[in-house]
Amino acid sequence: MKKAAFLLITIFFINTALSQESAIKITNIDSQKEIILKEDRRITIKTISGQKISGRFKIKDLRTILIKDNQIKLTEIIYLKRNPLVVSILTTGVLVYGGVITVGISIIAGAFADSSAFLLTIPAAGMIYTGIKSPNFYRKYKNDGKWKFEIIHTP
Repeated sequence: MKKAAFLLITIFFINTALSQESAIKITNIDSQKEIILKEDRRITIKTISGQKISGRFKIKDLRTILIKDNQIKLTEIIYLKRNPLVVSILTTGVLVYGGVITVGISIIAGAFADSSAFLLTIPAAGMIYTGIKSPNFYRKYKNDGKWKFEIIHTP
């Protein structure tokens, strides 16, 4: 029994000591500030060819990442942005549902109280459109000489 417990504990420690996670390290060349994005995080990128791709990224090798079965080299990225799912859902939900509620209130108020309440449908339509476009308020890391992208393995 002691040998089995010792074997399991040894395997556990070896596994934690040798396991490494891949990540993208974004470094500001001027200030040497580093941001590390671990694998399987949601990001949005724009490539040189004009594609805008968002989703969870996987690291294929030291120069290539995969997003939704698209292989993208780090040198082909124009900008990279974090895109967390919770923030996307909250901003989209608040804007779309707030716009729908504003439209409903403006139609009811316009029909029964004052006809100028119909003008509230204009900002409500803007709220709905903005919610559908899913705004992302996170910072862009542009590959324009100020930021450097590289793939690392964290212990």
